[in-house]
Amino acid sequence: MSTLSIVIPAYNEGPTIHHILDRVKAVQLTEGIQKEIIIVNDCSKDNTEESILAYKNANPELAISYYKHPVNQGKGAALHTGIKMATGDYVLIQDADLEYDPEEYNILLKPLLTGFADVVYGSRFMGGKPHRILFFWHSIGNKWLTLASNMFTNLNLTDMETCYKVFRREIIQGIQLKEKRFGFEPEVTAKISRIPKIRIYEVGISYYGRTYEEGKKIGMKDAFRALYCIIKYNIFSK
Repeated sequence: MSTLSIVIPAYNEGPTIHHILDRVKAVQLTEGIQKEIIIVNDCSKDNTEESILAYKNANPELAISYYKHPVNQGKGAALHTGIKMATGDYVLIQDADLEYDPEEYNILLKPLLTGFADVVYGSRFMGGKPHRILFFWHSIGNKWLTLASNMFTNLNLTDMETCYKVFRREIIQGIQLKEKRFGFEPEVTAKISRIPKIRIYEVGISYYGRTYEEGKKIGMKDAFRALYCIIKYNIFSK
């Protein structure tokens, strides 16, 4: 029986993390796949740890592993920790907020389970799924970063910056990752694109974006860092 490792990086998500865990818990995975939930608290300054531990104690039937960084290092660093600890057949990235819908795990898994894919990206810009209307310049920035990434990787992705990515575990654990903040997305994309005979698929997903008042963290400086990472990991770090 297969297992899906769900890696959840968390930073100051105390008010909402139990909601996303409820949604992860409620998902019935296809083909009897089991869930391994790995939460990495990146030294939050709110009650994130208390919320996670309370949820873990109240749901002993769930396979939840909890790790905490002693100092804040960034989302990428939290993902590095979670990916390293994963033991499932597949590894999925899940943000701790409510922007992405765990009910779509089976959509993401299908190309892997049918033997067509090694990596699947969930695209916010394809298909007919719900997509909250928010920031014009954010959407332009995402599309330009995806275009820049595609120019170097020779992939035809529509959404490189998406949170939802699923990997065969041996693929993602075989990559040496360095970026500790939001540079994870362009770095991992550059590095998987160079794996011989890698099979990458995209599926359309929903997107329930947050405003900054609701807790969104990524900003303009992260966009410039992403562009730097596209150049760095496609040209200077081959």
